[in-house]
Amino acid sequence: MAEAAQITTEATAARAWPKVVRRILAFVAGAIFVYAGVIKVFDPLRFASDITNYQILPWAVAVRLAFFLPWLELWCGLALIFYRLFRGAVVLMVAMMLVFIGASIIAKLRGIDVSCGCFGSASSNLSFTSHLVLDFSLLAVLLIFWFWRSPAIR
Repeated sequence: MAEAAQITTEATAARAWPKVVRRILAFVAGAIFVYAGVIKVFDPLRFASDITNYQILPWAVAVRLAFFLPWLELWCGLALIFYRLFRGAVVLMVAMMLVFIGASIIAKLRGIDVSCGCFGSASSNLSFTSHLVLDFSLLAVLLIFWFWRSPAIR
């Protein structure tokens, strides 16, 4: 009898690890997006300037995005942290990451040296390669959430 209980406990513990890992990844990814959003919320004109540095969008569109995107990042990050509206937040974050990575690569191919402005002045010391590693890592985590079908974790 004790042996069966031990096997059941070990099986339960083995199933719990993926949930714990998923929650840790969700918290870290969410915290990164919350941090990035908060920094841009307090200085939207600088973020608009960062957007126009990519030379893809006109100033009027960049300003509108600069006032909207930080709040979207903030709310999506909170959705990951608190596991509310999780799937929708993941979809929006994947879309934002794909657009941002695409814009960064296009700017680099066009010879435009851009500072992404993602983390304010903290990101100014990172190289383009470092930014891409961080971006693709976040995208990978978000894609794991997208494809990892599991019951709701609370």
